[in-house]
Amino acid sequence: MAEERTRVDFNAPQSLVERADALADLLDISRTQLLIEALRGELDSRLSDEQIQQKLKQAYYDERVSLDTVETMLGTEEALRLKLLRASLTRDPPEPQLEGRLPTQAEFYDEELPEWKPSETNRDNEAQPER
Repeated sequence: MAEERTRVDFNAPQSLVERADALADLLDISRTQLLIEALRGELDSRLSDEQIQQKLKQAYYDERVSLDTVETMLGTEEALRLKLLRASLTRDPPEPQLEGRLPTQAEFYDEELPEWKPSETNRDNEAQPER
């Protein structure tokens, strides 16, 4: 299936356009194809940069860019991960809250805990493993 196209019109320095035209002629491709390949390569390069990724993530957390934008730039898996992380940051309360105090050991276990002490028999058994 063919990808949807959008017309882009921009002004560039004449010397840059001349260089692009010369390279496109050499490669036997159109100027448009050359510019698309160059733009795709530049975007891929920048989006693999950790600092750029962090800026994009922060923009998503600050709600300056949409989840669709993140998905377009970083992929579906990363977009869903960020969506879950942002949801956990905005959860109210953000973490489970304990009301009151912690129970004592006696309250928690409902009885006094016996203290374990090694017996002489256990020490002898540990010193001489069975064969």
